[in-house]
Amino acid sequence: QVQLVESGGGLVQAGGSLRLSCAASGGTFSSYGMGWFRQAPGKEREFVAAISWSGGNTYYADSVKGRFTISRDNAKNTVYLQMNSLKPEDTAVYYCAATILGIATMTYSYDYWGQGTQVTVSS
Repeated sequence: QVQLVESGGGLVQAGGSLRLSCAASGGTFSSYGMGWFRQAPGKEREFVAAISWSGGNTYYADSVKGRFTISRDNAKNTVYLQMNSLKPEDTAVYYCAATILGIATMTYSYDYWGQGTQVTVSS
């Protein structure tokens, strides 16, 4: 069983930045593809970004492309989501997740999930 713990969420003004972190334990971190998802009130959970085992491949939702950057530090068992130019529509609970697949963008491809961290962007 893999445990994932997110941190770094909070309240930020539109145009600001936040960096989310997800610390993993209970597995071989470098063996997992990692992803970030978010769920806004009244909406389904949606894909945000994904990164392969080695960090060599990344993929982003169109809504965040050019603003968000996913990265990982396997030595620290941590994946990051750098969020710049934040918009009110980015407000959501953000979840990190792990998959045995090399990289994946679908919710059902991920077996391990963190507890979520709230990101609120004020206008």
